[in-house]
Amino acid sequence: MTDLVPIGRALISVSDKGGLIEFARALAAQGVELISTGGTSIALRAAGLKVRDVSDVTGFPEMMDGRVKTLHPMVHGGLLALRDDDEHLVAMAAHGIEPIDLLVVNLYPFEATVAKGASYDDCIENIDIGGPAMIRAASKNHKFVTVVTDPEDYTALLAEMSANDGATSLKFRTRQAQIAYARTAAYDTAVSTWMAGAIAEEAPRRRSFAGTLAQTLRYGENPHQSAAFYTDGTNRPGVATAKQWQGKELSYNNINDTDAAFELVADLDRANPACVIVKHANPCGVAVGETLAQAYERAFDCDRTSAFGGIIALNQTLDGETAAKIAEIFTEVVIAPDATDEAKAIFAAKKNLRLLTTGALPDATEKALAWRQVSGGFLVQDRDVGQISLADLKVVTKRAPSEAELADMLFAWKVAKHVKSNAIIYVKDGATVGVGAGQMSRLDSTRVAARKSQDMAEVLGLSQPTTVGSVVASDAFFPFADGLLAAAQAGATAIIQPGGSMRDAEVIAAADEAGLAMVFTGMRHFRH
Repeated sequence: MTDLVPIGRALISVSDKGGLIEFARALAAQGVELISTGGTSIALRAAGLKVRDVSDVTGFPEMMDGRVKTLHPMVHGGLLALRDDDEHLVAMAAHGIEPIDLLVVNLYPFEATVAKGASYDDCIENIDIGGPAMIRAASKNHKFVTVVTDPEDYTALLAEMSANDGATSLKFRTRQAQIAYARTAAYDTAVSTWMAGAIAEEAPRRRSFAGTLAQTLRYGENPHQSAAFYTDGTNRPGVATAKQWQGKELSYNNINDTDAAFELVADLDRANPACVIVKHANPCGVAVGETLAQAYERAFDCDRTSAFGGIIALNQTLDGETAAKIAEIFTEVVIAPDATDEAKAIFAAKKNLRLLTTGALPDATEKALAWRQVSGGFLVQDRDVGQISLADLKVVTKRAPSEAELADMLFAWKVAKHVKSNAIIYVKDGATVGVGAGQMSRLDSTRVAARKSQDMAEVLGLSQPTTVGSVVASDAFFPFADGLLAAAQAGATAIIQPGGSMRDAEVIAAADEAGLAMVFTGMRHFRH
């Protein structure tokens, strides 16, 4: 017994008219009767196609500004009727309900309406009701009905019909039903998320997230894990919206690391060229410079070993000089707002290097939700957009920091925000000179970062580690004085930290005894 179902009648109601006319003409050429609504029927008639208004099917005119037009048994009966159920067939005959074999619907542009900052009432009017109802009905009855919700599937449907003499297979209809249910779920997610924000409810009883497949990945963090990349439709400049100019496809780890690098470089002062080098989601070098090339060199000199095979993010247009320097070692990904033709030509010789351009930097202060899965659920929080200025700093030691120390402190604080806890960052003259990340104790992070500086001093042929004369940022308070004293032993002269420990007085006394300047921010930046 075949599972092929021929398409004789189609109901088309779309807000996105892209590709509509060509698609409808192809259906009509195969003898499919077209039923339509509102603006869609007007567009089809203007193209010379024969169309039957849905009001002719229902016996009721479209009313209430189009809010009521397809919510009718003549429509939903045609979508939901089981063609192999005698009682359904009798009911259809008794009430004059004709079957609908194909539903083509894309929804009111609610997401786009919200994105452009429309008023509350405008957003409400762009919540589709009839569309989702029809999509769910057709999808439920996919044993007999084909549903299309994305214009990108028009070609696939026509190819399916061409291969099956005007019919579709159960496999195709099932696939389309899954896509359709995901679309209505994403739509409802967009509406509920917007509404939660509109009523300022901090923790709604129910919360959902949705995405659209951007890329099927070769594997996840490891080769035995399958993975895919989904976009959330926010169009935030970054890896999700970037144009890839060259190189093989991005991996799961590439995407994760590139996002970390670009978000950090976007958080730095945009008045100066800046470079971030990331390895395994943690920065191993961050610097500003007079030029982008200088910023890269200074970031590279923080930890040349870890930079090999890393991810590089830049806050300005990649130029030829910088590209030439980057090309001297193996790099996985370079991401920047733009790139010159000269830079692209230099990278063209590096076939495994991916070059991404985004057109802009993301707004580091833009509020959004961040979430992660845990067993049995997921955690949701606001994105960490906390910012600190000079006015927020509280000097707690006898010695106040110098102007140069304050500038480095604020730079180090920005970097610490993007380093896995426990995070300790040594900075000197606008460049990281030691990064301690993800250690189980703050003392260990302090020592790891200092040791990296010692190693780089040997590589660079310096007489002393670059931590000498540096400042240190700690993403959370020092619970004991030992970490602070270790930083002082490494040559640090000033400390920036949140404060708030039960032993603050002890830590402050230790800083005074060591001759350090220390400021409290009153804000911490845990990153797990």
